[in-house]
Amino acid sequence: MEKNRSFTVDLSKLKGSGEFKCPKCGTTISPDDQSDEVYIILEPVVKGDQLEKIILQCNTCGSRISLIGFYMLEKLN
Repeated sequence: MEKNRSFTVDLSKLKGSGEFKCPKCGTTISPDDQSDEVYIILEPVVKGDQLEKIILQCNTCGSRISLIGFYMLEKLN
């Protein structure tokens, strides 16, 4: 059986509304999708009072994806 891989996606490098494709299978992952059908959030990682990353899992291929780059979002607010 193939081992699921881990990937990192930097939100500060994305254009648009934060939508991106799973690096392994190409499934579109959107922050607007709250159905848990496409992906599930496994763990938010917080340091101090700042969100450092969110670890999610693609439900199509099982890959774990670490979303980073939230510091840039804080600067925009």
